[in-house]
Amino acid sequence: MEITYYGQSCFLFKIGDHRILFDPFISPNELASDIDVDSIQADYILLSHGHQDHVHDAERIARNNDATIIATYEIATWYGEKGIANTHPMNTGGKVTLPFGTIKMVSAIHSSSLPDGTYAGSAAGYVVETENQTFYFAGDTALTYDMKLIPEQFDLDFALLPIGDNFTMDIHDALVAADFVQVDKVIGMHYDTFPYIRIDHEEVKEVAEMAGKELILMQIGQTINL
Repeated sequence: MEITYYGQSCFLFKIGDHRILFDPFISPNELASDIDVDSIQADYILLSHGHQDHVHDAERIARNNDATIIATYEIATWYGEKGIANTHPMNTGGKVTLPFGTIKMVSAIHSSSLPDGTYAGSAAGYVVETENQTFYFAGDTALTYDMKLIPEQFDLDFALLPIGDNFTMDIHDALVAADFVQVDKVIGMHYDTFPYIRIDHEEVKEVAEMAGKELILMQIGQTINL
């Protein structure tokens, strides 16, 4: 599984011949100024909630690639009304099988509205189950006991968890979340983009190491294989 990081909470997963993009906020992000948004190829765009720093480039990338936007009913409808031809509405607890595997929309504790103020439903995360690996993309969330339900249904290989604090979990809560979902490998997200969520990289890595977790902090534009 090939993973490319585009900053904030935006990751592109290449699973077989399919490309799945999460929460594209790239062009307004000064830290991602070297990324050419129009060069990004995606078949599916999964949105965790409607905030600007998670959806800003979704329409642009969807139109460039004729990609399918997957999100809550409210968000998918909003994009449909903007002329996006391919959308798939979901809601918490639902799942859908796609060519690369199955995704289930799970609970996240966070607010959600679209850039024009439109109500965007509940924030969400996703569990993605493929032939070879299963992972949890938490989206923007607080620590919640609902996370304990995930390993009752899925055997996760790794999780993508927010660690920037202020708007989401910090590293300490994220490590508890990692225990809740029973993973030892965590990819950090939702940090450094704004002053409110800047972190000390060495400090969070040390905290994770002391907890017995592998914390991966990717560089923007970096690609890794898991």
